[in-house]
Amino acid sequence: MKKYLLSIALLSFLCTANAQDAKELPLIPYPQNVHIGKEHFVLEKNSAIQYKNGFSENTADFLRSLKTKYGIRSNTTNRKILLYQKDAQLAQEAYQLHISKDSIVVKSSSEAGAFYANQTLQQLLFFYSQDAQISIPTLDIEDQPQYAWRGFMLDVARHFFTIDYLKKTIDRMSSYKANKLHLHLSDDQGWRIEIKQYPLLTKVGAWRSFDKNDSTCMENAKENPDFNIDPRFIKTVNGKKVYGGYYTQQQVKELVAYAAKKHIEIIPEIDMPGHFNAAIRAYPFLTGTSKAGWGTLFTVPINPCQENVYAFTQNVLKEIFALFPSKYIHIGADEVEKTTWQNNANCQQLMKDSNIGSVNHLQSYFIHRMQKFVEANGKKIITWDDALEGGVNDKVTIMYWRTWVKGAPAQALRNGNPLIMSPGEPLYFDNAPDKNSIYNVYHKQFTTYGIDRPDLLLGGQANVWTEHVPSEARVDYLVYPRYLALMENLWTNKVGLYDDFLHRLDMHYTLLEHMGIQYRLPDLTGFLQENVFIDTTSLQVQLPQKTLKIHYTLDGTLPTLQSPLLSKKLPINKNETIKLAAFTNTGQRGEIYLLHYKKTTYQNNVQTFQIKNGLNVQYYKGFFKSTSAIKATADSSFIASSFIVPASVNAPSFALDYKGYIDVPETGIYSFYLTCDDGGILKIGDEMVVDNDGLHSAQERNGQAALLKGLHPILLRFVEGGGGFTLKLQYSFNDSPIQDIPESWLKR
Repeated sequence: MKKYLLSIALLSFLCTANAQDAKELPLIPYPQNVHIGKEHFVLEKNSAIQYKNGFSENTADFLRSLKTKYGIRSNTTNRKILLYQKDAQLAQEAYQLHISKDSIVVKSSSEAGAFYANQTLQQLLFFYSQDAQISIPTLDIEDQPQYAWRGFMLDVARHFFTIDYLKKTIDRMSSYKANKLHLHLSDDQGWRIEIKQYPLLTKVGAWRSFDKNDSTCMENAKENPDFNIDPRFIKTVNGKKVYGGYYTQQQVKELVAYAAKKHIEIIPEIDMPGHFNAAIRAYPFLTGTSKAGWGTLFTVPINPCQENVYAFTQNVLKEIFALFPSKYIHIGADEVEKTTWQNNANCQQLMKDSNIGSVNHLQSYFIHRMQKFVEANGKKIITWDDALEGGVNDKVTIMYWRTWVKGAPAQALRNGNPLIMSPGEPLYFDNAPDKNSIYNVYHKQFTTYGIDRPDLLLGGQANVWTEHVPSEARVDYLVYPRYLALMENLWTNKVGLYDDFLHRLDMHYTLLEHMGIQYRLPDLTGFLQENVFIDTTSLQVQLPQKTLKIHYTLDGTLPTLQSPLLSKKLPINKNETIKLAAFTNTGQRGEIYLLHYKKTTYQNNVQTFQIKNGLNVQYYKGFFKSTSAIKATADSSFIASSFIVPASVNAPSFALDYKGYIDVPETGIYSFYLTCDDGGILKIGDEMVVDNDGLHSAQERNGQAALLKGLHPILLRFVEGGGGFTLKLQYSFNDSPIQDIPESWLKR
């Protein structure tokens, strides 16, 4: 059945693609230059293929994969030829692929280029494979990546993942031409790598009691099994359950060698001087206070004013250097709680003796000392962009994540720092995906901010922080398919291909399934989360793929394959709560949607006099976990013409109340779409229309209101907890396109 569906999908793809000029191949990332001929290279399955190679390692691995997947053998007499040639004129990761009706020729200057050509061939063979043969169009491809750094970071410190899963991650990354795997190996919650000189790092630091994030996962697991904590990593010590794990040095060596064959460089991160609590629990002397724990915002860091701290960290890094051949070591340097330094006698003396003006510069002192040690060992240092605050020299590579610190990338480039882009929006993939995620990742622009140093912009990567990501299935769901959008962004970098990318992505769902990835199914559309109706209405789901089946429940239970099938419109004439989900033919379940339907009447309009354009806005400075926590007295107020956050609102954490009237031009049911980072609610009259409250990344929620023509009281409450914000309110009416609310509708 799966092969049949793939053939139908490919036929549909090709019929459509013939009208798309040079966008016909089902490849991700799409090559830079493609010319497609009119003939075909035909290869019978279970036949032999002659090859000549200048890249023995790549060719051998490739031919082994052909034998495994298609039964194709190597032979010196068969007429089919697979020829690898070296071309010194090509860039390091570039390749050329020429497929005629009689042969396949790969040209590259390096093993890496030949490897990427093989990945392109693997996709072509998969998508053009029929029952008895493989028939690939004749073509010429000239290809190379736009960016040298095409990465992915997995946090194995908060939740632990096996070496086998890391190898799967490497396989998947390499299939889409990624080349950097960043492993976050230590944090407050766990130390994940064996250090022979300090055995307590793994004996003590690799294990913890369940924390509040684990409790959140356990609660979420009641609705979604992807949140179940892996029982393989739970053990009992002295009668108490602890959770964790670590990698032995031998395992790490094997993983590094495995990645190297896939042309993936593994970059280790040992986060310091903050986020070091797992190590401090094992060796408390590192703080200067002889205890682990929390400060005002973050955990107590190691003390940069003690020489024995440098001896410890440098000894640790020596063992790390021996395990990872990468020229890079990431030392974090983010989110450092500096209050213990401020009050430490050693630090006060060091600041005085070394003319260090602030604890921020004390952090830079630590980084410079570690940098000097790292460079003396032939390595380069990477830090998060937090390190810019105290000043760094131009030999530090900066990894940008703080989207709310908009000037940090330009600051790094002006300073001469190599820059890797991993902004939290949209490249923190632990943030819950929604219908806009793929678009946002694909269209993320990696820019030099007007600074003429394109050589310093290395590329970008996606990050998965695992506080609330306890399982392999959850990682898969969060990463795929949006990682494919990032790889095309970093490799091809042609925004104009987006519609074509979505077309190709529809085919790649089959490949992801073939690879055993529990990816996020495409979004279902045609409904809202909160719905109102006057007499009767109906639910009709628009399927992104014809092969998906929708199952639903009306009793609050989770939909399964045994739940009723939604094959046509579902009539609704009373209040209903509906849960629904899409399922593939193999039983994989997609997103669970919770829909509410409420029978209502039109809200009465209001009569008021002397109305003016715009909304009254109250501005509250402070940290609020939700809109219900906003204090009673505003710090200031202003008039706004729309639901915008002006530049004058510059507190690190704040809340806003937008109050006034919405003047709707027709009687009917209006749909509203509220996107917030962090939280917000929308009320019209006394009705809650959209509840998007709480502290979370940018996500859209929606709802409806039944309104008579005229004025209706409106209240939008918004909270920003710190770390950058998003606020957008749009509407639609009678199935119109989603659009911004006209300023002329907003009154006070």
